[in-house]
Amino acid sequence: MLCDCFLVLVACSARRYFSGNWLYGLSSRQRVIGGLGDFAGVYRYGHTFGCDSLIFRIQLIVLYSNGILGKANHCFLFTKYRKTAAYSQIYPGGRLLCCPGIFARKDVFSININRKRLQRLAIIGFIIFLLAVIWTGVWYWKKVRHDFNNPNPKQSLLNVESVSVSNLADHYDVIVTGTDPEGIAAALSAARNGQTVLLADDRDRTMLGGLMTEGGLNTIDFNYAPGKKTLFNFLGKPDILNKGIFQEWYSQVEGTSFDVVSAANAFYRMVNRQQGLDLLMNVQSMKPIVKQPPSGKVVAGISFVLADGNQREIGAKAVIDATQDADIAAAAGVPYTMGREDIGDRKSLMVATLVFKLNGITQEVWEEMGRHHDARIDRMSIWGYHEAREYKPTDPAKVKMRSLNIGRQNDGSVLINSMQLFDINPLDPESVRRGIEIGQQEAPLIVEFLKKRFPAFKNVTYGGTASELYIRESRHIKGEYRLTLADVMENRDHPDAIAYGSYAIDIQSTSSGQIGTILMNPEQYGIPFGSLVPLEVDRLLVVGRSASFDTLPHGSARVIPVGMATGEAAGAAIKLAEENHISLRELSRSDRLMKELRARLTKQGMDLSMKHFNSPPYMTHKAYKGLLAAASLNLTSGSYSNKEWDLDGASNPQRFVNMMRQIRSKHPEQFPVDPVEAIRGIDEPRNQPLTLHEAAYIIFHATGHTAPENKALDELHKLGWVEEKTLEKIDNPDSLTNGEVFMLVRDLIDYYLNIRYK
Repeated sequence: MLCDCFLVLVACSARRYFSGNWLYGLSSRQRVIGGLGDFAGVYRYGHTFGCDSLIFRIQLIVLYSNGILGKANHCFLFTKYRKTAAYSQIYPGGRLLCCPGIFARKDVFSININRKRLQRLAIIGFIIFLLAVIWTGVWYWKKVRHDFNNPNPKQSLLNVESVSVSNLADHYDVIVTGTDPEGIAAALSAARNGQTVLLADDRDRTMLGGLMTEGGLNTIDFNYAPGKKTLFNFLGKPDILNKGIFQEWYSQVEGTSFDVVSAANAFYRMVNRQQGLDLLMNVQSMKPIVKQPPSGKVVAGISFVLADGNQREIGAKAVIDATQDADIAAAAGVPYTMGREDIGDRKSLMVATLVFKLNGITQEVWEEMGRHHDARIDRMSIWGYHEAREYKPTDPAKVKMRSLNIGRQNDGSVLINSMQLFDINPLDPESVRRGIEIGQQEAPLIVEFLKKRFPAFKNVTYGGTASELYIRESRHIKGEYRLTLADVMENRDHPDAIAYGSYAIDIQSTSSGQIGTILMNPEQYGIPFGSLVPLEVDRLLVVGRSASFDTLPHGSARVIPVGMATGEAAGAAIKLAEENHISLRELSRSDRLMKELRARLTKQGMDLSMKHFNSPPYMTHKAYKGLLAAASLNLTSGSYSNKEWDLDGASNPQRFVNMMRQIRSKHPEQFPVDPVEAIRGIDEPRNQPLTLHEAAYIIFHATGHTAPENKALDELHKLGWVEEKTLEKIDNPDSLTNGEVFMLVRDLIDYYLNIRYK
């Protein structure tokens, strides 16, 4: 009871201190309102009566306690005038019981209380709380935001041991191809689900981790959960989607960037300790064993050429292709698109990168690097230095520099992910070899430029390059489900979602004459299991960036944390399909078993919850369907804020012509005429408003038709290439907005090219 009294006294004292006149009391005819929990809440009831020519407002405070007091209720009276407090206990029936002989009024028991002392206590308590908050903030600012020391020691690389040839089994439940992080997660998950697993790799690697370690990509593109940091969670680590095996590995490395040796060692320890998992490194080649029973084509295992040159065929109930380019799936006959082929660009691929190393990074140098005017820094990462783009490459058609992404190592060095290499075919080993050679020749020149351009770099030395290229894009297999841009823009969940993404859609440049863009920034979207299940071939799953994603959403879904989540899901799914005696394709089509798969993944440590967040404003805009079509054609971008597409901003003839030229480049047969011819007579087309008749004329002209400008709109309408609803929603035909232009593009693509984005 004393604890309850203290809580109410403090609460009421604070209320008195801030609000002025009040009087709390209780009438014996009033009944108690119950609550739940030890201190569920406060119920206030008002009553007015007269006393000595004064009008008072009576309010009832009822606290319900379910703790050590049992089911008891307590009421308190405070009066400004008498400086007293009243306490009465109410039994569960709700009837007020009074204590005879000591009443301040007929139905109230009173005790003297010093309100000023309570007020002082409340103020002191508030000051103590405020000081604690300030101290915590100062501690955070110093230790987390301004302590840039790397306390992690340098590790020696663990010797990676393969299973001996004599101990190789002739058959495994699962074979996983590729020792990139996605393959490691798949192999671990499969083994933890009680399956025998062979994890194999056909690259000349000395450590596990692939792109993260051999490729030097040591800065993580995180998938953060939606939501803003608050006062009470900013001290903790950010909430990362999916968790699971990625989180298990991440807890063993340094931070936002990591030392490649400690990362490789963490991967190897996880693999080496896992029962039922064999590791086979440095095979010369691996190809799928494909069979075609009446039910359809299946992968029955892998044919290896081992390091010693001997061939070995090993059977498997299922294979998980975790190679970067879906090599096993392609060799098995799985259909796929290449690069941006799905949006009509059959030649373009995202640029590749060769990571290079700088030595001589003392703590003083690290902190000086972080003080550059546009740089951001933590203990392990620095990003910024936009002036690095000023570098003049020896061959501008082949090499370009972008802003610096700097990841720290534990040996006094850093790795820099900034050198862009163009015109590399990731499926051609000779093209890849030449790309590495070009990068190795350019890297020392880039370092000399950095040393001269930025004072913080003046004493660093060149430390070489990574042994593998960072390839961002190659094949995109065709699966039971194809992740679309609409999935990402609308933050869609799926009943069979086995992973979630939230990384911004980062569309890197495809040639030296183009720049990359952030297409948009999602909150959270689901990756369906069907995106891992290839068409036409069974007993096979594909994980990582080459899974069944369209090229644009792939700009978000390609990041390694998402790939590791898909790998973990694939390993568990094979066991579930086996238990139910069905194919992986049949598994993907079962709502019941997809629910079971999600439950199993949750049980083994994944977080497959869809977080709470508001729908983005652009989805409720009248031009959203047009925006989706324009974005799906890569004609516009919203950047990190999702506002840069400027739906209500004014368009102009030059901007619309540029859009039409991009569409023409992807569909030259349907648009035989350069649309720029339609605006030859317009002075300064960038500075003029775009009228509806001009837009119709540009479209009509580009399709090879001829008509006067004032008749083109009628002709489009007759052909059915523009909807009446689209025209009705145009506010001012003499000055079209970007959103209204997008709607015209949407109608043209839908009704002329028969391509619909939804």
